[in-house]
Amino acid sequence: MNAPLQSSIAIADRVAALEWSALREQLDAQGFATTGPLLETHECRGLAANYVDGGYRSRVDMARYNFGRGEYRYYSYPLPPLVAALRGSLYPALADIANSWHHRMGMEVRFPSDHSEFLARCHAAGQQRPTPLILRYGPGDYNCLHQDLYGEHVFPLQIAFLLSAPGADFTGGELVLTEQRPRMQSRASVVPLALGEGVIFAVNQRPVRGTRGDYRVTLRHGVSSLRSGERFTLGVIFHDAT
Repeated sequence: MNAPLQSSIAIADRVAALEWSALREQLDAQGFATTGPLLETHECRGLAANYVDGGYRSRVDMARYNFGRGEYRYYSYPLPPLVAALRGSLYPALADIANSWHHRMGMEVRFPSDHSEFLARCHAAGQQRPTPLILRYGPGDYNCLHQDLYGEHVFPLQIAFLLSAPGADFTGGELVLTEQRPRMQSRASVVPLALGEGVIFAVNQRPVRGTRGDYRVTLRHGVSSLRSGERFTLGVIFHDAT
């Protein structure tokens, strides 16, 4: 058995072993949930080490587009085996949550249980460019609040994995999530992560239970300024881009 297949099976087993009922409760309650360390140290280091020559379709300088400071690169197809395994293994459980959210928000779109079927829907609509990406931050770099939408077809959940060790590789650079509820000021959450840990969060909107039923809230995410060192993050987005 070759190494990429072994890695894929290991990832699938790790994802299956997550406490999905607890993750679902967290997502319903606050719009994000952390997995605990899911990637091993050597996997994190390997992805970060391949930042320059990892098979990418494009590089984005955030300062050039007023997105913040720092840079990121979108992977090209075929995705690295580890990234492809994460995308395929995480999707089914998240699709079930996404369908529940759409039902509660009165949205007609439903998501198939297999990621390849959802990608076929994206590709038929002209969204054919892969969206998984790796981000690199240095001292003073940051990412402005934003949403990763990319086209008509949007999967409502995504996940980011921290590939660097906080305190040892970098300081600062916390993930920041904001939530705008109707007729209320925005609420911010700071999500500290460990090396290899993932955070699942809403891409755009999520349902919140109110006294008169469910209503929609809008979320955005960003990264605070890095004080020192270098920080790498893997972003796994499930819809492709136009």
